[in-house]
Amino acid sequence: MVAEQLETLMARYVAGSLPAPVRVLIATHLAMKPESRAMCEALESLSGAELSDLQGVALEDRDGMLARILASEPPAAVEKRRKDRDTVFPAPLVDFLGFDLADVPWKTRLPGYKIHDMGIIDGIGVNLFNFRPDRAAPSHTHHGLELSLVLSGGFTDVFGHYLPGDISVADPDVDHRPQADPGEPCIGFQVIEGPLKLTGPLVRRLRDLIG
Repeated sequence: MVAEQLETLMARYVAGSLPAPVRVLIATHLAMKPESRAMCEALESLSGAELSDLQGVALEDRDGMLARILASEPPAAVEKRRKDRDTVFPAPLVDFLGFDLADVPWKTRLPGYKIHDMGIIDGIGVNLFNFRPDRAAPSHTHHGLELSLVLSGGFTDVFGHYLPGDISVADPDVDHRPQADPGEPCIGFQVIEGPLKLTGPLVRRLRDLIG
């Protein structure tokens, strides 16, 4: 299901139909993951009415489209963007934020958990998050789609292990408790369609909040 959701997001990115924050998240993912960039370029070569009419539903003829992508010629190498100075965050994210990692105005939300909340942009909640090593987020579910892109470090939930460039996809059917990897903070960029809802036993909720 997650793979299908990511493929749909990629197709909507190519079609230009994503809200601005989601478009930036996908562009940042592509800057960090060459293999996904290759798929995106293959989709671009197939773009047309099929993608332009995409309205957030599962891709029609998904198997056929993927077969054509896999059979296509590898895309030409993408020239890296030249900047006056190196950045820690990928260029698409720096362009969107207007600052790099060193200038993030973090605010402590919970012990071991910092956030920079950018509010609602184009109908989507946007934030940067920063978990200390081994810190777990409170168990929660969602009132809409939640996309979390790992920028550095990593985290694990019941659905997998996410490293830099990976996207975690969670919807209202997902109840999870992401936990940062040991060794270094987990920093990421997140877009959310609706508010989160805390879940789990009261004792665990209190423990999660205390840190």
